[in-house]
Amino acid sequence: MAKSALDKFVEAVRSDWGPLNRGVTAACSRHLANLLAADGSEPWLADLHHQQPLARELYRDTDHGFVLLAHTEPAGLYRPPHDHGRAWVIYGVQRGESEMGTYDRLEGADAQPRLVRRNATRVAPGQVQVYLPGDIHDTRCTAGPALLFRFTERDLKVEDKVERRITRYVEREGVWTVGVA
Repeated sequence: MAKSALDKFVEAVRSDWGPLNRGVTAACSRHLANLLAADGSEPWLADLHHQQPLARELYRDTDHGFVLLAHTEPAGLYRPPHDHGRAWVIYGVQRGESEMGTYDRLEGADAQPRLVRRNATRVAPGQVQVYLPGDIHDTRCTAGPALLFRFTERDLKVEDKVERRITRYVEREGVWTVGVA
């Protein structure tokens, strides 16, 4: 029996896994881009297209800790600025389109942190976007329903809910600042 694109992705990532560096993120980005090009008739991908889950875990590596999730997003869905704590993340768009903005965190005159939007990138089907630890970004589904894959080098639920290392931002009077925990 032939291996699915998902099985090939897992094998390739496991083969190239190591400490965070340019080679690892480049290899994982390449592998995720290959996964985005999977044949839509593969049962796991056909099921995602049919079921359109808000979030589904596709793979969790018990040895290395990385996690691959699928997210279906309706057009217009906006996820405000946030970081991923100590984690690095790769987003990939399989179907639809997303705009991902990046931000710099500055200290305001009142010593309160505020964000300044640096840029926005259109991420179309087959494209990936990498965020390193500490990077701040937002996402907006610009053509949906979109199917996005999110590859994280560790479990973000633990990073967020247990370790409390993820920072989420809120807009107050036109300024993005740290949200209330």
